Amino acid sequence: MTDDPAFESAIRALRYRDRTSAQLDRHLSERGFTEDERAGALATLARTGVLDDVRYATNRAATLADRGAGDAFIRHDLERAGLGGSAVEDALSLVESERVRADRIVDRRGASAKTARYLAGKGFSDEVVRGAVARVAGEALG
Repeated sequence: MTDDPAFESAIRALRYRDRTSAQLDRHLSERGFTEDERAGALATLARTGVLDDVRYATNRAATLADRGAGDAFIRHDLERAGLGGSAVEDALSLVESERVRADRIVDRRGASAKTARYLAGKGFSDEVVRGAVARVAGEALG
């Protein structure tokens, strides 16, 4: 491999899951690498395409959306991973709309206060929760 211990440590950290630049920098810092060593390793990984925050954000947002997460939950998860601004918003713009995801959950679980609480807990906006539950409840009555 290489004789760069920071690079080697970073590659090992990426072996089993993708990480953001911030996560990987924190990982290397916790292992005692200097700022220059970390910057060099991260730059090499980014230059070669191994480390890509946009790819991470897009894939993570899609995964969470597929698992039934709302936009607020996805946004929080991406920000906690060290991403911000346009990377987060761009990733959210690529997933299925929050309303469609909420409608699918309400169709499966039924229109009830319990489902509304579930959606709110999964990070769906109040407006989307009310709309999805009301739509399904209205269809059941109509």
